[in-house]
Amino acid sequence: MSITAISDIITIMLYTGKGDKGTTKTFGECDQRISKSSAITEALGALYEINSFLGVVKMKPRSREITVPRGDGTRNKIVDVVSQVQQNLFIVQAEVAGADKHITAPKVTELESIINATELELPPIKTFFVSGGTELASFLDVARTFARRAERRVVAVIEEGKTKVDKNTLSYLNRLSSLLYAMARHVNHKSGITEEPPTYK
Repeated sequence: MSITAISDIITIMLYTGKGDKGTTKTFGECDQRISKSSAITEALGALYEINSFLGVVKMKPRSREITVPRGDGTRNKIVDVVSQVQQNLFIVQAEVAGADKHITAPKVTELESIINATELELPPIKTFFVSGGTELASFLDVARTFARRAERRVVAVIEEGKTKVDKNTLSYLNRLSSLLYAMARHVNHKSGITEEPPTYK
């Protein structure tokens, strides 16, 4: 079934009742249904979770005010960076579900460009930091933990041989948590918040 066909179904009805017995289907499963507790369903759910939470991040006013640098000297509002990540996560979801969609190398490079340029504007990392500071930074930190969970779930599906995922997709998921961490630190830095290291006491 194509993405377009699935989109058409969603447009027509919000529920079918076919999942009432705890099963669902993905792009690559044709008429075969799988358990909603399966590894691949967990991976898709985790990807949707991070995507949904990024929607909350975009609603924070500061996401429209604070910009992050890119390697080419330009800057983007955090809300715009997050919006593009959300679009790319739909590609990841489709690929994990069996569709012929893949994250391209330039998308990975784009994240790396923002991460590298942002880190140049921040104090060097010498320790872990306690999450907090501004509201937006805190939300970005939570998003980072969701991104890591989604990455773990996707890796688990691959290791079980349930699906094949391009190496660029795995790189993108790995860079995503670094991006969110860099942006969280950047927001606090721009807001004059001093990072708090753990005391281990």
